[in-house]
Amino acid sequence: MLPRGRPRALGAAALLLLLLLLGFLLFDWRLRGAAALDGDPLAGPRDSNPSDCGPQPLPPPKCELLHVAIVCAGHNSSRDVITLVKSMLFYRKNPLHLHLVTDAVARNILETLFHTWMVPAVRVSFYDADELKPQVSWIPNKHYSGLYGLMKLVLPGTLPAELARVIVLDTDITFASDIAELWALFAHFSDTQAIGLVENQSDWYLGNLWKNHRPWPALGRGFNTGVILLRLDRLRQAGWEQMWRLTARRELLTLPATSLADQDIFNAVIKEHPGLVRPLPCVWNVQLSDHTLAERCYSEASDLKVIHWNSPKKLRVKNKHVKLFRNFYLTFLEYDGNLLRRGLFGCPSQPPSGAEQLQQALAQLDEEDPCFEFRQQQLTVHRVHVTFLPHEPPPSQPHDVTLVAQLSMDRLQMLEALCRHWPGPMSLALYLTDAEAQQFLRFVEASPVLAARQDVAYHVVYREGPLYPVNQLRNVALAQALTPYVFLSDIDFLPAYSLYDYLRASIEQLGLGSRRKAALVVPAFETLHYRFSFPPSKVELLALLDAGALYTFSLASIRPCRTGTTSGPGATHPQTMPAGGRLRPHTVCSGWPTMNPMWWCHVTVPAMTLDLWASAGTRWPTSWSWMPRNMSSWCCPRPSPSICPTLQAWTSLASAPAPPIVAASRPSRTNSTRTCPAAMGLLPSNTSQPCSSPGALPEAPEAAPLCTGQTPGQPSLPSAIPAI
Repeated sequence: MLPRGRPRALGAAALLLLLLLLGFLLFDWRLRGAAALDGDPLAGPRDSNPSDCGPQPLPPPKCELLHVAIVCAGHNSSRDVITLVKSMLFYRKNPLHLHLVTDAVARNILETLFHTWMVPAVRVSFYDADELKPQVSWIPNKHYSGLYGLMKLVLPGTLPAELARVIVLDTDITFASDIAELWALFAHFSDTQAIGLVENQSDWYLGNLWKNHRPWPALGRGFNTGVILLRLDRLRQAGWEQMWRLTARRELLTLPATSLADQDIFNAVIKEHPGLVRPLPCVWNVQLSDHTLAERCYSEASDLKVIHWNSPKKLRVKNKHVKLFRNFYLTFLEYDGNLLRRGLFGCPSQPPSGAEQLQQALAQLDEEDPCFEFRQQQLTVHRVHVTFLPHEPPPSQPHDVTLVAQLSMDRLQMLEALCRHWPGPMSLALYLTDAEAQQFLRFVEASPVLAARQDVAYHVVYREGPLYPVNQLRNVALAQALTPYVFLSDIDFLPAYSLYDYLRASIEQLGLGSRRKAALVVPAFETLHYRFSFPPSKVELLALLDAGALYTFSLASIRPCRTGTTSGPGATHPQTMPAGGRLRPHTVCSGWPTMNPMWWCHVTVPAMTLDLWASAGTRWPTSWSWMPRNMSSWCCPRPSPSICPTLQAWTSLASAPAPPIVAASRPSRTNSTRTCPAAMGLLPSNTSQPCSSPGALPEAPEAAPLCTGQTPGQPSLPSAIPAI
């Protein structure tokens, strides 16, 4: 017989054990519920989103090539792709092969960018989106991405047949981790799974966002297709093309259109074939949509892997943590892409085109050379982003003229005035850092004058080094000009309001074309007044000139360079143009010049200059000259003549070398004598050569090279050009 108090103690112990068991079951139930949301494998077979709480997959081999596919179309999407690629390159440790499905606009932009970026261990393949449009054009789509938002459906049939696995990304993705970790999740696929997706982090597919909301069918919450792992080999074997087409046609019998583009069709197929999908951890696609529930994911996850700006509002989406995510995105948006040119240690890969020759040339430079910076600059390959903003070229006209100029960040204020003065097309090259490029974007978007001009093409040449590659900038802008003629100018020169129409009329009246080469020289003036009314006619311009309100451009500072110039034809001397008629890119400036005092013309046949007084330009303070496309350039002033070796100043025609390029003189309104200037800088500045003697001048002994960095075999620039 037990003591009297023993049953009471046993009852209390049993009750305590029962409470502990109940608490454990309750904790396990809550753990499974949280895992179902975050995607832990503990959530059971029906749960759809394994999270990072489970065992981590092994990374792929160090040098395994990872394949990434992206659909990109248009100017804005191209800028988004660059930010996405920056985030991938920042964390990656494996070689990458990018498969880009693009339209013609995006291909021109991205092909130029990757060619000049020269990132090691990165291959890029392009696929024509226009060829894929017929495969998806029959699907009505309400999504803002249009037909391009449906093209991920046709990737299994578009990408190479030997490609078995690929990661497919939206352009509004930002990586916060190594993409190799995402690639490693392929190892978790079962034998039947072919599509890896993260669960949709909103109630869209539950149909309860608003009254009468009828979404496409989906499995549970559905899946988001911003990040997809595709087993292409398995999809091809399963007859993917027929599968998604049959499903889409059936659903379109009762639904008017897709609302979320390819995502609706992917979810409808998965609803019918659930064995195809492999749920991925939520951290691999943190979705910042308008109705997002992503906080449930990132509030408990140890770290985030991918941020997805899948709202039409993008960075302006309403979210209490959006500032944190926005700062993370801006980090890569403004990150210097030149820093991503580093190689992958221990991974053999084919270097970018020209990279080996460039490294060999750089290795031969002497750092003790006083001109080291200038010689290094001439070998620099700058990243180039052509048509940085949306651009709609005007209809083609036989005598149209494009204004071509280059500028840096400190000249942005000139753009509005230039757009008011020049109504025609423009091609402008801007020398900017990655951060300055975003400031420029905001500047244009905030300006009603600039935002309204779709015929102005802005090309960003990303800054690298302390020098200003003036001719390289001009070459970029010249190459993107789409008209038969260009008007080459500095950015702080304002033309007369009527100059655009006057030039086109002059081209037609003078019969300029392929058979008649001519350089049309526009007089240049400057003013010291900041409140200045632009003279509408030559009569008023001359009155202001006589009154002292206007001056011949830079007359006081470079008067010796202007002596002997006239309004007649300039000296002519046949020379071979650089390849493609481009300017010599090794010409650089030691500072950030506001003007260039001399014009130099590359010609293949004798040229003539034509006085265009009626359309004179004024510097704000500004000047202009116009020449047919691929025939003109400016000579940048020599940077530091006191340090670097200079050419000998020749004092007689007999000892003077042949001029390397032809000087196109600026007109003098007080002198109408038709004489041609001698090769400026090689002869005394007051020496002229009659136009009747255009023959080649005798050769001179070889001179020491200049700081401007000409290569052997190229003519040196004159030594007497004044520095700015």
